[in-house]
Amino acid sequence: MSTRKQKLLLPGIVAFGVILAAPESGQKFRADELHAAPAGSAVQRPASQGSAVQGSWDAVTLGRIEPRSGEIKIAAPLPGGRIAEVLVKANEDVFAGELLVRLDDEEALARVAEADAQVALRKRARNDQSAPAASADRRKAEDAAADSERSLADARSALDKTTADLRAGSATKADLDAARSAVSRAQDRVRERQEALAKLKASADTPLPTRLEGELNVAQAEWRVAQAALEKTQIRAPADGVVLRVGARKGELAVPTLEPAILVVGDVSTLRVRAEVNEQDLGRIRAGQSVVVRAAAFHNREFDGKVSSVARVVGPSRINSGDPRKFNDVDVLEVVVDLPDPGPLVVGEQVDVYFKSERSEQTESQ
Repeated sequence: MSTRKQKLLLPGIVAFGVILAAPESGQKFRADELHAAPAGSAVQRPASQGSAVQGSWDAVTLGRIEPRSGEIKIAAPLPGGRIAEVLVKANEDVFAGELLVRLDDEEALARVAEADAQVALRKRARNDQSAPAASADRRKAEDAAADSERSLADARSALDKTTADLRAGSATKADLDAARSAVSRAQDRVRERQEALAKLKASADTPLPTRLEGELNVAQAEWRVAQAALEKTQIRAPADGVVLRVGARKGELAVPTLEPAILVVGDVSTLRVRAEVNEQDLGRIRAGQSVVVRAAAFHNREFDGKVSSVARVVGPSRINSGDPRKFNDVDVLEVVVDLPDPGPLVVGEQVDVYFKSERSEQTESQ
């Protein structure tokens, strides 16, 4: 290379080196810059603006904030169902059992109505037949169990209406609490009466049902099948929490897959971090280990945490899978970190996770 070319390239090389050496704004210590650290060696953390903690780390990696319950992804129970109504929006609170999405239920409702008519017809025919004295108790128990199941279905429908009215402003929280209590009582009655019926049927003294009693039992079973099909058109919240994402729109066909999910909910009353540790660092990660979490949005703050669980299987990274700048061919171990005080951190936020060395923990405790 000529002397003239060397003189032209030298300033560019120097400038590029300065860019690489320059720290981020606020002296941020990035976890993805530390993956190249030699395995088995503690990483020394440089001083950072606003940082009160100095020390060494057993491992440094990336993580994401998630609800304590994890992200609960909800899929459609049936393929091909058309979404008739989406009843919730992102960031709204929901309770376990709340109706979130309603699929097209016209056919399911018609089958329930047909089954109801068959039950009424068979019951009338059975009642016209005189009952043997020994089977009277069984008949009474069967009717009580069937009636409790219908009461539960009615209570759930009333709860769905009250919930919709509350969102529309025409019902109160007290109305919702009363409707939820009614569903809970109806569930208890179903369980009690089904147990009583099962106990009675197991008795050797109970006679076999007559033909008309058997036909009624078949009609009752067909009603349960129709009711179960109707319930599959009603997508409900599996637990209390907050709607994190809504992927359903009215008129779309619902697909029974979790990617993409129709809805994602989670309990955000407490948060945690799901981190991915390089498999070379597995021997230095343990349950109960102290952790420091930092986020790009709050580079002057540190959030303390503790390792609550360490997975027992190594697999490909999921946190970095969507970022083409990251290395995705490194096997990692998932580690869950509890955050007693997450402060302003939000679900889905990417953070840097610093696992304190045992020596550093001992020094702080002295």
